Formats: sequence, structure tokens, C-alpha cells
Amino acid sequence: MDNLFDNLIKVSGIFANKEVLRPTYIPEKLPHRERQIKNLADTLAAALKGETPSNIVIYGKTGTGKTATVKYVSNELEEMGRKLDSKCFMIYINSEVFDTQYRVFAYLARIFNKNVPLIGWPTDMVYSEFKAGIDIDNRCVIVVLDEVDRLATKSDGALYNLSRINSELNNARVSIIGISNDLTFTDLLDQRVKSSLGEEEIIFPPYDAEQLQDILGERAGKAFNYSTLDDGVIPLCAALAAQEHGDARRALDLLRVSGEIAERTKSRTVIEKHVRQASERLEANSIVEVIKTLPMQSKIVLSCVLLLRKERNKRRFSSGEVYNMYRRSCNHLSMEPLTQRRVTDLIAELDVLGLVSAVIVSKGRYGRTKEISLSVPEDYVQPILFEDYKLKALVSNIKVKAQMTL
Repeated sequence: MDNLFDNLIKVSGIFANKEVLRPTYIPEKLPHRERQIKNLADTLAAALKGETPSNIVIYGKTGTGKTATVKYVSNELEEMGRKLDSKCFMIYINSEVFDTQYRVFAYLARIFNKNVPLIGWPTDMVYSEFKAGIDIDNRCVIVVLDEVDRLATKSDGALYNLSRINSELNNARVSIIGISNDLTFTDLLDQRVKSSLGEEEIIFPPYDAEQLQDILGERAGKAFNYSTLDDGVIPLCAALAAQEHGDARRALDLLRVSGEIAERTKSRTVIEKHVRQASERLEANSIVEVIKTLPMQSKIVLSCVLLLRKERNKRRFSSGEVYNMYRRSCNHLSMEPLTQRRVTDLIAELDVLGLVSAVIVSKGRYGRTKEISLSVPEDYVQPILFEDYKLKALVSNIKVKAQMTL
């Protein structure tokens, strides 16, 4: 009997190396980031001269090449350090994973051969172990904190200690590179941390459609077999991604998924139809991720819009209707409802995320009201909300009671 995977592991006729289209791939060349690379290298060159580089904060929207640029420069710096016998290290930390001071310093301490447990020690003891581990040699350590705003929102203790650590070291030197999508995150920091962290700032602007075409063209030459891409595929991927804030990651995902769809449908070439199918699939995936990460109160508000749509068989509802349904929902969940003003704020946040549309509508002599509607397909929203058994029960209970009332 044939194995299930027999036909799935054959050599691809479409892809030569699909991994080239992954966000984790660091290319030999980063088009349209030459200025940012130079600025970063100019600052970090001090590490190769035995000096302490300035701390840097890098800003830019998702998919503007921030992390790829830092990792590219990191590889170049460490290679030159080996040639010069200069001990320079760049340590990358994702602050979504290491989101507390304890986790950051425990991870750093273990890199420098200190046996620190994941939990259980006082934070100051973990910090002392890191200092002891790093200070045994004359070296420069550059700590890269990606998504640094996530760390800052919980506590700026790690940033404060890292920005002041050099005054406590005898041999080693430490610098910080913070990477953030949020231009305002430093407003959350203590003034002392803010001044020492942002010694240098580098801004990464979004890519335009033409620049995205250059990026995709560079990758496509390695990722796809010869003559498997229709001429319109790369321009379409670039145009769609440029509409969404110039996100290179989105453009690469579009190109990769387009190729995967072509491969699965036994097509010999990737065509524009595959790109549009890929766009629909990625849109659904992004909606799923956004809904999954919503706070419970926001999920309840979104459920209320969904409930109203099912109950009343119309698309738009006043803010008063949504709030009344929200209060009913909280009652069923035995939760204390938020104020109407706070629920209005949650609706505005859902509007920014593109999950609902909140539009001010004039009612003539009756004044103005805000009308709320679902902005994404109901089929995307409901299954994700229903993964929470409380929300699934909520919808069932309210629908039953509404039918009994009728």
C-alpha cells in the first residue's frame, strides 16, 4: 500500500529553495536599506575599537526590515571581530518570549555559562550572576531586544539595569539595541532610562511597491525554478503588500503561499490567480491571530456585534444596541459590565484592528449616532470566538432566550 506522503515529498517543480522566502532568512544583500545599515555600522564600529557603542533604538512598522538589518549587521560585525581578534558579541532576545527582567537576565546569564534556573531566584541574584559571567573577560556585548516595547510595558527594570550596567563592570562593556514597532513606547519609561536608552535612533520607513518588487525579485531568483513565475506575479504581490503599509514580510508570504498553491494544484507556473487566492488565505490567517489575542472584554463586544447580526438580520447597529447586548452578555457570564464609555473605547480599538466598522451617521433632527458593523466575514470570526467555551455558551443562551421572548 502506498504511503500517504509518497506524492507529497517529490522534488518540487515550482520551488528551488522555499526557505529563501521565509522571514528568518537573512539575504546577502538588503535592497533599499543601505542608509540604515550604514548608520547602524557607524555606531557599532566602536565595539571593534575597544570602545562602548552608543545605545540604539530602531523604529519602524512590521515588515520594514528592522530585524533582518540588525541580524545582517550582526553577522558582519562578528566576522570582522574574529579577523581582528576583537571579542564582540551580539545577543538577540525576542521580548515577546523573554518579557520580564528575570527571564532576560536568566537567559543572558546562561549564555555566559551561569547555571541559573528559569524561576525561583531573586531577580537581583540573577542579575549578579549575569554580571559575574560577562565580566570575566574584556569584551563588548551588544544585547538586541526585539519588540522591546513588550518588555517596557511590563517593567522597565531590565532596561534600567542594562543601560546602567557599565558602571558596575570592570572588564566587559554592554550596549543595547531596542527594536520597536511603536514610536511612542519610550513614553512609558522612566526618564533616566529614556535618556540613556535612546542615545541614537534609526527610523525604518515602509517600502513602496517598486522597492518591494526589487526585494521579491532578489529572493525569487533563488526561491523558484527557472520560468515558473508568470510576469505579473511579483508586481501583484508588491502592489498588494504596499497597500498594507509597505510590509515586505507580507509580500514574501504572498509570494511563498502563491507558489505553494500552484504546487498543490499541479500547476507548472505561478500565476496571478494564485496570488489572489494566497491573499485571501493570508487575510483569513491574520484575522484569526488578531481575534485570538484579543482581551476577554473585547471578545465579548465582538460577540455582541455577531449576535445582533444573527438576531436582527441587519448589518449595522447603534452603539446603544451594542451596549445593551453587551450588558445582557455580561449578565449571562456573571461578569461586572464596563461603562458605556469604556465599551465605546473597545469598539474604537476593534475598528482600528479592522474587525468592526464604527461610522458616525447623521439622523437629521434626531442628531448623530455611531453605527457599528462587522468588517470581516462572519465565517472567520465565529469559529475563533467559539473556541472559548464561555462565549459559545453565551451565544447559545442569548439566542434561546431571544426566541423564548418572541
